[in-house]
Amino acid sequence: MLVTNAPYDDSGHEESGHPERPDRMGAARSALEDLHLGDELRVVGPYLPSRSELMRVHAGTYLDELGAFCYAGGGDIDVDTFATYDSWNIAQNAAGAGLAVIGELERLDDGVGFVATRPPGHHALRDRGMGFCLLNNIAIAAASLSSKGERVLIIDWDVHHGNGTQSIFWDNPDVLYVSTHQSPLFPGSGAAYEIGGMRALGRTINIPLPAGATGDVVRRGIEEIAAPVVDDFDPTWVLVSAGFDSHRDDPMADLALTSGDFALLGRSVAEFAPRPGRLAFFLEGGYNLAALRSSLAATLATALDGTFDVERPSSGGPGLTTIDATLEERLVAVRIAQEAATKGDYS
Repeated sequence: MLVTNAPYDDSGHEESGHPERPDRMGAARSALEDLHLGDELRVVGPYLPSRSELMRVHAGTYLDELGAFCYAGGGDIDVDTFATYDSWNIAQNAAGAGLAVIGELERLDDGVGFVATRPPGHHALRDRGMGFCLLNNIAIAAASLSSKGERVLIIDWDVHHGNGTQSIFWDNPDVLYVSTHQSPLFPGSGAAYEIGGMRALGRTINIPLPAGATGDVVRRGIEEIAAPVVDDFDPTWVLVSAGFDSHRDDPMADLALTSGDFALLGRSVAEFAPRPGRLAFFLEGGYNLAALRSSLAATLATALDGTFDVERPSSGGPGLTTIDATLEERLVAVRIAQEAATKGDYS
C-alpha cells in the first residue's frame, strides 16, 4: 500500500522560467498513475501544521518574517529562491503533508509513504530559506517523530547536499542523517569530515561524489560507509529526501544515475525500515520531467516490493576509488572529535 497526500494547488508558488515549477507535481502524479496501484493507493487530506510543530525545526521569528514577506507580495529571497503572496500558505501545507502521511502510516502500521509537494525543503535552515526551499518538510516530520522517542534515519540522495537538514539535526542523537551528493556543487557543504555535534558524534554521514559518478558508486558508498552505522543506530523510522536531480538527464547537475539506479536505491532503503509503515519518501529535486516521472515510479515500485520497467542501472563512472578515502576521512574526523570531546574541546 502507498500512502500519499492529496494534491494541493501550488500554482501560486511559481516564477516564469524557474526550474522549480508546478509541472513537477504533474510528473509526480503521472508516476503514481504509472504504478496502477488501484485500491493500494491511499490518499490523505490536507493538514495545516500548528506553530509548535513548525517551531520544532524553525525559529518563530523566521516563521513570522516569512509569512509577512509573502503577504506583502513576496519577491526574491536570494538569487535562487523566491516567494509569492501564496507561498506561505503553500509552504505550510507542504510541511503539513509530511505530518499527515506519517500520521496515516502510524495509524495503519502498514504501507510506504510518499510526500509529493513543492517547494522542496532540505536546504531550508532553522532561520532562513534558500535553494528553492522555504520550510524543511522532512525535518519537520523527523522532529515530530523524534519528539515521541523515535530514532529517525534520514537518507538524502538529492544531487545537492541537504545543508538545512544536516544543520537542524547536527546535535540530535536521535536522528541519523546520511547524504550522497555531487561535490563540489551548491550549497558547498557536505564534506566527509562533517560528522555531527558533540551530543551526536557520527550521526551525520556525508558521501560526496565527483561529477559523472554512476549508481554503483552511490550504492557502494551507502553499503560500505552508511550501512554499518545504520545497523548500529537501529532506526525505528526511515525518511528519504528523494531528489531525482542526480539522474543523467537532469539539467541541474552532473551525476549519471538512471531510473534503474533509483529502483535499486528504493529497495535498499526499504530494507533499512524495521517493519511496514515506517518508510516515507519526500520529494526534493528533479527538474527533467521525464526523468522525474520514471525515476520516482521506479523508486516507489521497488520500495513496495514490486517491479517497474526501468533503464539499466549505471556503472563505470568516476568515484569508486574515492569511497575508501571518504570512509577514512570520516573515521579520522570521528576519532579526533571523540578525543576532543573527552578533553572538553569539541563543540
